[in-house]
Amino acid sequence: MPDLPPLFLSRDRMLRGLSSNEIARRVKSGGLVRVRHGVYVDGAAWRAMKPWQQYRLRVQAAGETFEKPTIFARHSAASIWDVPTIGDHPVEALTLKNDGGRSRAGVSRHYAARTGLIVVTREGLLVTDRIRTVLDLAAFTPFTHAVAPVDHVLRPDRARGLPALTKAELEAGIGSNYSAAAIRRILAVIGFADPASGSAGESLSRALIHTAGFEAPVLQQQFSDASGLLGYTDFYWKRSRVVGEFDGEEKYVKPEFLKGRTPSQAVVEEKNRENRIRALGNNVVRWDWADLMEPGKLERKLAAAGVPRRRARSAVLDTQTRL
Repeated sequence: MPDLPPLFLSRDRMLRGLSSNEIARRVKSGGLVRVRHGVYVDGAAWRAMKPWQQYRLRVQAAGETFEKPTIFARHSAASIWDVPTIGDHPVEALTLKNDGGRSRAGVSRHYAARTGLIVVTREGLLVTDRIRTVLDLAAFTPFTHAVAPVDHVLRPDRARGLPALTKAELEAGIGSNYSAAAIRRILAVIGFADPASGSAGESLSRALIHTAGFEAPVLQQQFSDASGLLGYTDFYWKRSRVVGEFDGEEKYVKPEFLKGRTPSQAVVEEKNRENRIRALGNNVVRWDWADLMEPGKLERKLAAAGVPRRRARSAVLDTQTRL
C-alpha cells in the first residue's frame, strides 16, 4: 500500500489557524474531503487514490477518532494487512460483548469471543491476525469474494516480509470460533484456494468460473513457439484449447509490470503475444474488472469461446459400464 496522505482532524484546526467556516468553505470547493465526522484529507490527494486506498484511509480515520481501543476486523483488517478483498464495505471492527454486534458512526461491529482471539498492532492500529482475518472473510462473505484473500495469503508477501501461510495453518486456526455452517464455508474456500492465482482479479475469475459450472482451467500454463517462450497464460482449457486472460489495470500501468516500456508498448506486445498463441491453434478470450462486476458477463464470454462445462457425477461413465 503506497503512503497515505495525512489526515486533518477538525479538533486540531486551531493549530492550523482555521475556523469551522473556513473548513466548510474548503470542503465545498473540493480543497478538502470529509473522510468521516471531524476528519478531512486533501481533496486532490483523495481523488488521485484508488478505491481500496480510500477505504484504507477511512479505516485510519476511524482509528484516529475512537477514544477506546478498537480491534479492526474482516475487510478492515484485510486492508491493513494489504490483503485484497472484493467490493465495497463499511469499516469493520470487533465487539467483545455478546450483544449481537451493532453498527454506529459508519462502523459495523461483529461479536468475537476473547478465547483464541489473537490481536496484533500493525501500522499503529489493532487488528486481528492474518489467519483470523482471512478465516472471517471465508466464513462471512460470499464464496466468490472469499477466494482472493485466501489465495493471497498462500503466497509469500515479499514486499511486506510476510511468509506464505499453509492450508494446514488456516484449518488449525478455525478452532471453536465458528458455527458448523461457517466451518463448512471456510473449508470450501480453503479447499478451492490456489497460490498460483496471480492477482485478486484472477482469483475472482477462477471462483466465478467454478460457480458457473465450467471445467477447472490450468493456471499459469507455459506456451512456446518456434521463436521461443511466449510466457504463461492466466487460464488454459486444454481439451477445448481455450486460453483465458484477465486484463488487470496493473498490467499496463504499474512499473513492475511495464519493465521500462510505455503503456502503449505493453499493449502492442500483449497483442503480438496473443497472435502467437492463436497461431498455435488456440482460441483466446479476455476480460477485465468491468466484466467480472457485471453478473453473468464472464460466463457468457467463456461459453461463447467454447469453454466446456463440468460433467455431473451422473454423466461420468465408468469404462466397465454397459449401455
